[in-house]
Amino acid sequence: MDTHKKMRELVSALVDGEVSDADLELAFAALLGRDGQQAWSLYHQIGDALRQADGAALSGGFGERLAARLDAEGRAAPASLSAEPQTPSPASALPRP
Repeated sequence: MDTHKKMRELVSALVDGEVSDADLELAFAALLGRDGQQAWSLYHQIGDALRQADGAALSGGFGERLAARLDAEGRAAPASLSAEPQTPSPASALPRP
């Protein structure tokens, strides 16, 4: 795992109050750097936006448009989800441990 991704995961867990005791020191160390501080700020802004009770950040009719797009996506199922049976690969025939 790359270091930057691990740092963001630690900061995210710290913001959510879910960082493990073993990772607490690493999470605090991540906050010493500029990237960690930016991630901290961004995650708090995201949390604030998600907690807005009035939904002011969403435009009118957003829910209806989202539902229509999701419905349209469901009708355009990928080929891998088609009703035609797939021939299993040799690897999938092996017993699992």
